[in-house]
Amino acid sequence: MSIEPDTKDWTWVIDSSCPDCGFDASALSLADIPEAVRATAAAWPAVLARPDTGVRPDPGTWSPLEYGCHVRDTCRVFGARLALMLAEDDPLFPNWDQDAAAIDGRYGEQDPAQVAADLQQAAADLAAGFEAIGGEQWRRTGRRSNGSVFTVETLARYFMHDPVHHLHDVGG
Repeated sequence: MSIEPDTKDWTWVIDSSCPDCGFDASALSLADIPEAVRATAAAWPAVLARPDTGVRPDPGTWSPLEYGCHVRDTCRVFGARLALMLAEDDPLFPNWDQDAAAIDGRYGEQDPAQVAADLQQAAADLAAGFEAIGGEQWRRTGRRSNGSVFTVETLARYFMHDPVHHLHDVGG
């Protein structure tokens, strides 16, 4: 059995607490976002060092390794989106199919130690990007192809839910 693609629109987590993981992005101050990115990333090496990190809990759920790869790639995608928002006026983000990325990237076959190191670097890069934001830059906009509009602020809040939620998924 393969993983069923996630087709939910998760943008509601920008303003509301997630009932599954309990994270409330709206309660996070903008000044705390870079450290929150780093702190969340810091939990992943222990998850990826578990002896069962490559084992799916059931055939329809990613393994901790696959979730770690996803979080790493999410950091990279959001870093690119942040850079685009700062370089262009109201850019349209390139589409990213997270499910295709997992298959094409063979997430379940990657080296957990390398994923941990790469996730740390991707998170550090993204945190530095958010750390450099100031004033009106938080209001710059960008769009997904489905019509969702983000400011740099809402992009940061939306992003933060992902690694927190997935740590919850893997019991990290």
